[in-house]
Amino acid sequence: MVLSREGAVDLLKSQLSNNMYCVYLGLGANLNSPKEQLDNAVIALKKLPNCEFISVSHYYASKPMGPQDQPDYINAVACIKTTLKPEQLLDLTQSIELEHGRVRKAERWGPRTLDIDTLLFGDQIINTARLTVPHYGLSDREFVVYPLLELAPELILPSGVALKTIANNLPLNDLQQLPL
Repeated sequence: MVLSREGAVDLLKSQLSNNMYCVYLGLGANLNSPKEQLDNAVIALKKLPNCEFISVSHYYASKPMGPQDQPDYINAVACIKTTLKPEQLLDLTQSIELEHGRVRKAERWGPRTLDIDTLLFGDQIINTARLTVPHYGLSDREFVVYPLLELAPELILPSGVALKTIANNLPLNDLQQLPL
């Protein structure tokens, strides 16, 4: 079978879109029973189309970033494998947030019922108007680094830096692992 150039490009694109990517998602909540919000988010992630749920870290209690006049957060990291494209997954995770009462406000780091951030999408580096991967704050946030380290202790970030190296230089800042 001989393919035209366009046909070959289309075939390659379809093969690439069927690749399974290992994706790490940051989960966080500090309103309306945060632990339940995370439990429900995990249930919703398990139901996503074209995704295989792999695991979730322990839950961690952390102080809020930014304004301190809000409740503490409960955070975790989930791992999924997916054939979805990054922005397709973003659309689905944002719909989960909305289903759980998330209201997007201009206030940065404000309280929220549920936040799902794409931390890593395979080894891709993505910088679009809607999505930055690796997540821009990944290396600076103990409530992301330590749960991620729990799931992927040997992880090397797309920058070439080992997650362990970041963790060794990042204080816990009152981060507390919660019992199962």
